[in-house]
Amino acid sequence: MASYPAAESPRSATITVRWSVLGPALVAALGGFLFGYDTGVISAALLYLTAAFGLSNTLQEVVVAALLLGAICGVLGGGPLVDRFGRRRLLIVSASVFCIGALASAFTPNPGVLIAARFVLGLAIGTSSLVVPTYIAEMAPRQVRGRLVSLQQLMITVGIFVSYLVGFAFSGMDHGWRWMLGLAVVPAAVMLIGLLGLAESPRWLVSRGRDDEARAVMLRSRGPREADEELAEIHEISAAERDMSIRDVFGRQLRPAVLLGVAVAATNQLVGVNAIIYYTPTLLTRAGFGDAAALLSTVGIGLVNMLVTIVALLAIDRVGRRPLLLGGTAIVVVSLVVLGALYLLPSQTGLTGAVLVAVLCVYIAAFAASLGLGIWLINSEIFPTAVRGKAAGAGTVTHWTLDFLISLTVLTAIGALSATGLFWLYAFFGVLGFLYLFRNLPETKGRSLEDIERTLRRRAGAVC
Repeated sequence: MASYPAAESPRSATITVRWSVLGPALVAALGGFLFGYDTGVISAALLYLTAAFGLSNTLQEVVVAALLLGAICGVLGGGPLVDRFGRRRLLIVSASVFCIGALASAFTPNPGVLIAARFVLGLAIGTSSLVVPTYIAEMAPRQVRGRLVSLQQLMITVGIFVSYLVGFAFSGMDHGWRWMLGLAVVPAAVMLIGLLGLAESPRWLVSRGRDDEARAVMLRSRGPREADEELAEIHEISAAERDMSIRDVFGRQLRPAVLLGVAVAATNQLVGVNAIIYYTPTLLTRAGFGDAAALLSTVGIGLVNMLVTIVALLAIDRVGRRPLLLGGTAIVVVSLVVLGALYLLPSQTGLTGAVLVAVLCVYIAAFAASLGLGIWLINSEIFPTAVRGKAAGAGTVTHWTLDFLISLTVLTAIGALSATGLFWLYAFFGVLGFLYLFRNLPETKGRSLEDIERTLRRRAGAVC
């Protein structure tokens, strides 16, 4: 390998590392903030959209689900494009679409335009949910990769919390729902401007034969020796995956990784988290809460979600992926069983209502510390660079497809099964997910992406 000039002094290198790693991660993670805001804000807006447009239960579900259908299309289209055109370009396109969708939602004259605008937002959310963790994982040094990739989930929870605050703040205002939906244009514009100054992922640059550019990007956050070692490792793996195509994503070698990515994503959704995020105010008002009390309780749940995510983010590179995912999933299951039992009681107001909100907080805290972080982190770590966008898309499509189906059926399912039956069904799925992850989830803490890939390749060989 060619020789390169020495890096800057240790002290200046430390300062450069801090910003060069954190800066791009924060800008990219604004996609997570918009993901959280646009999915969370509809829970408050629905209370007023229903009155403004006379929405039936079915139309409420369609308004929510339109965004998720768009997300599925965004992932399916974004997977091949991100591997072909690069991570940064797709993020710029996503930020632009976020701006358009937010403004269209705010100025909608009827439910049809709103549904179309929510679909457009979904395209941006689906694409960014695939690209953001991939971009951050490929930019970050291995020692802090878990923490930085988890910024995606932290920003999702911050976006959800801010959307709940905005929903509460505009709840008593005429056409307040328009402000709730339209304010998303502000972070979208900030993201778009910030992305213009970011570099492309070094791993994608290597896959295009642009080694000098890749090394220059790495030197912003690594010393020369570490950068050269990573480049050599990337080249070694790239040689083995050079001829990989979309067909290989579903082949024998990648099967364990793809199944694991799908299992994490499926468990993430099948424990019902987005039934809680989208419909908490509706569920609480139906349980006897007033509109203001339901929205304020939702703000509290969003705050717990955000704070626990921060704690988990700081711990994940020390504690590891397996303990957090398995322990948190177990608590999620127990919480769902208790929630189902509470809905068997004659009334969910008074003391029972307080316990109900407390258990919802425990549920969301356990989810935030485990499956909330896990879906984006695991899917960003376990796939080869050449097909990471396509392969991670399998898990991301699973996430959004199940999210779509759940959001489209929550109110209908409660009518058919009761709230108790629905929560216990989610608990059953949680048990199945826990058992699969317990058996198949490797610990990826502190390991390079290439080392993780080798492990999963060996597992594929052993199985087959």
